[in-house]
Amino acid sequence: MIIKKKDTVLVLSGKDKGKKGEVKSVNPSKNKVVVVGINMISKHVKPSQNKQGGITKMEAPLDASNVAVVCGKCKKAMTPKIQVAADGTKTRVCRKCNEPII
Repeated sequence: MIIKKKDTVLVLSGKDKGKKGEVKSVNPSKNKVVVVGINMISKHVKPSQNKQGGITKMEAPLDASNVAVVCGKCKKAMTPKIQVAADGTKTRVCRKCNEPII
């Protein structure tokens, strides 16, 4: 998966289209990402001994194909390309400005 935790991403489709946010978690087996403050849902929680019940807001997972990584240097959204160095290490590189994505 090209998207990593703590990447800044742009939402390409859905109710939050056009919004930017930081990736909170990644699930490569299901091809899903959770972005902070994006795709908020209301969840009903039963009370327990430690916490009170009620309706809480939380982020729901998005499909990874619905977000694009934003380059830190040129501030443009794109799908990064993988560049393999001579020693075999792989780095993610911006398609627009050819700078490595950190």
